[in-house]
Amino acid sequence: MIDAHVHFWKYDEIRDSWIDNSMSAIRKDFLPSDIERILVDNTISGIVAVQADQSLEETQFLLELAEKYPEILGIVGWIDFLSDNFEDQLQTFKENPKMKGWRHIVQTEPQGFLTHPQFVKAVKKLQLHGYAYDILIYHSQMDEAIRFVRQLQDQKLILDHLGKPDVKNLEIDGWKKNISALAQSENVYCKLSGLVTETERGKWSKEMLKPYLDVIFKYFGTSRVLFGSDWPVMLLNTNYSEWLQFVKDYIQQFSKEEQHQILERNAVHVYNL
Repeated sequence: MIDAHVHFWKYDEIRDSWIDNSMSAIRKDFLPSDIERILVDNTISGIVAVQADQSLEETQFLLELAEKYPEILGIVGWIDFLSDNFEDQLQTFKENPKMKGWRHIVQTEPQGFLTHPQFVKAVKKLQLHGYAYDILIYHSQMDEAIRFVRQLQDQKLILDHLGKPDVKNLEIDGWKKNISALAQSENVYCKLSGLVTETERGKWSKEMLKPYLDVIFKYFGTSRVLFGSDWPVMLLNTNYSEWLQFVKDYIQQFSKEEQHQILERNAVHVYNL
């Protein structure tokens, strides 16, 4: 099994200001040594480390961790897509085989950022190097994501955290309509990650989350969905084994081959692991 969405950081109060007082459980360092036992206990053979801070320094930090810890199969880093020297920045990472994709934290950006011509032009260049791009948005940005995706039909794209649906208010209809439109582009994949974090703290249930997974598999099928934990952010509302078991129980309805796709092969394919 491969976990396609893990974060690492050395906690910095200023840089990591998004980790507010309500998130005390993750206001500390999280490094590969902190998850190694968890991975072994849950028979996870490899992980993809994903950026949490928008800096080239963090991308380099993750690549240095990947050199030391072989279980890190790939890195999804950050790069300045709007920089005039974007291609020069991209070139500096080209030779590192662990560099697999890129992400920008669009959920914090104003409306129109994702479809900004310069941003779209930069993302289009990723395919020339075989890189994937992770889409991190709130459900309120799904319309924009659909327009973004339609301009990038040849680029491997991964929707993080199911597009962060409004699970707290059990809103599903508008999100479902957007997921249906997004999934029409066959170059778009979806991560089963981060869903529990979108629920009210301590008040989620399998019954609450199941309808959202039903939608994802209805439109993406089993060949474009991949497992991710979103560790350690997930620790705000669940634990590793609980989330993994929920996903494994849900996908029991599929064949062994399809389960293998979801838990490993789709991640290998989309990230060239």
